[in-house]
Amino acid sequence: MPEAVQGITEVKPNAVRPVSFEDTSIAFSSQSNFKLRKTYWLFSLMNHGWLVNLGTFFIKIALRLHLPIKFLIKNTIFEQFCGGESIRDCESTIQHLHEANVGTILDYSVEGEETEKSFDETTLEILRTIERASESADIPFSVFKVTGIASTELLEAVQLGDSLNKEQKVEFEKVMKRVDMLCRRAHERNVRIFIDAEESWIQDTIDSLAYEMMDRYNHERPVVYNTYQMYRWESLAHLQRDTAEAQAKGYFLGVKLVRGAYLEKERLRSHEEEYQDPIQATKEDTDRDYNTAIDFCLEHRDVISICLGTHNEASCQYCIERMKELGVLPDDPHIYFSQLLGMSDNISYNLANAGYNVAKYVPYGPVDSVMPYLFRRADENKSIAGQSSREFNLVSDELKRRKNCRL
Repeated sequence: MPEAVQGITEVKPNAVRPVSFEDTSIAFSSQSNFKLRKTYWLFSLMNHGWLVNLGTFFIKIALRLHLPIKFLIKNTIFEQFCGGESIRDCESTIQHLHEANVGTILDYSVEGEETEKSFDETTLEILRTIERASESADIPFSVFKVTGIASTELLEAVQLGDSLNKEQKVEFEKVMKRVDMLCRRAHERNVRIFIDAEESWIQDTIDSLAYEMMDRYNHERPVVYNTYQMYRWESLAHLQRDTAEAQAKGYFLGVKLVRGAYLEKERLRSHEEEYQDPIQATKEDTDRDYNTAIDFCLEHRDVISICLGTHNEASCQYCIERMKELGVLPDDPHIYFSQLLGMSDNISYNLANAGYNVAKYVPYGPVDSVMPYLFRRADENKSIAGQSSREFNLVSDELKRRKNCRL
């Protein structure tokens, strides 16, 4: 067993400030009228699914034909959801979030690279985010996706148990060295690092790498965090199993809880290849397991450090109520909440205002290279039930409130 986690403190429930996710004056306090109107315009467009589909289609064509639309993208969807094209570009966002007591998670969001050269370059860039995080408490985590530093095809071959040829063995050894390099540097610099979740057909390989890194670097404190996608029906059992494993081996379990981002892809593939659908039967099942996982993590906080990566208000409210019941301080260093830049500011800023630990994922990278990420953000807002409408209505409410205050 690891020693008891330092920093777990108790507080009387009535000493904790209440949180209202409806308080738009706090949610948008850092946005000027001009910026808020721009946000209103963007979400009003994203509120129409057909328009998102049409816009995405034409942007892809324009990029393929090298038409001059980068300026338009950079000043609309890129500005809303990304911090910039480089770490230096993100500095103003880091400071902006800091002023509201919200941390930053620098997320190098370049996707679709498939060469060893590109994998090495991405590894070096993630090392830079770790170095930057080590310089400031404003950046509480670093993060990486294993597919940013490894071939998806290779990861799938490993998961299937295929016999790797000589070249593949060499490639996977490089992958393991890259993962170790990142986690070792995070340990050396006292920086916590997330390993993001991905598709089910490569997730077991990613999990194995994550737990090997935890056993290597999490004995003194939680450094490496693995990500649990609670829209998968087996994730709760995996969390319970992994906790027992961590206790047996004497390391801390770093846990990031998310619902999941590949639902349609997962269901389609399981249907086409005729294997059991890994996704929960209903959203209610996902919500139930997510909140059960919150309970489990809070009850095992002597060994688990948790980050709730969610835009779900009900689960955030559930967590803060359970923290009150358990007498856990809002700023307990082993409990974090996280949302994406440009989304759910009503959650992030209201939690931070009440003293809870909050950090925004701040994606960055060259505009052309982060377009797959931006397309997913647009599609996510369209596909998550009510997400664009919720964002749009909150911004609308704040604009009306400001107008009434001037009257």
